[in-house]
Amino acid sequence: MTSFYDFRLPALEGGEIDCSQWQGRPVLIVNTASECGFTKQYEGLQKLWLETGHATPDGLIILGVPSNDFGKQEPGTSEQIKEFCQVRYGVSFPLAARSIVRGTETIPLFRWLAKEGGFLSLPRWNFYKYLIDRQGKLHRWFTPLTDPHAPRLLEEIRRVSQRHG
Repeated sequence: MTSFYDFRLPALEGGEIDCSQWQGRPVLIVNTASECGFTKQYEGLQKLWLETGHATPDGLIILGVPSNDFGKQEPGTSEQIKEFCQVRYGVSFPLAARSIVRGTETIPLFRWLAKEGGFLSLPRWNFYKYLIDRQGKLHRWFTPLTDPHAPRLLEEIRRVSQRHG
């Protein structure tokens, strides 16, 4: 796999997410969990989705990837995760099915992110953020301490969102 757009993921609601559908769009990938101290970031991610991606045909895509890898903080079924995200935070951005994002059974997307970002980019907790540019390459990554509306994240989103040429 040479770009983010080459990947496919199981979707939370069943079926598959084909990342090639977002070809040419910037993407923010976030490994999420419903019972984490950072779970309130769903609210900021949803707001960011509405501000930068939702209404524009080439705007930022936010992709949540629920994971139970850190503190067993995503123990629910797909239906429970979906209901929690929608009822509690109004999440309308795409969500993958619960996935393994660290260890020997890591899904291919997160293996690729680790290869592209290096050892320090490996998620060590929930709500790591990976910003993909319009060419499908990893631009930057951020730890859970970076809020979805942190100025440095917003500046990097602005940079990858600009069209050149």
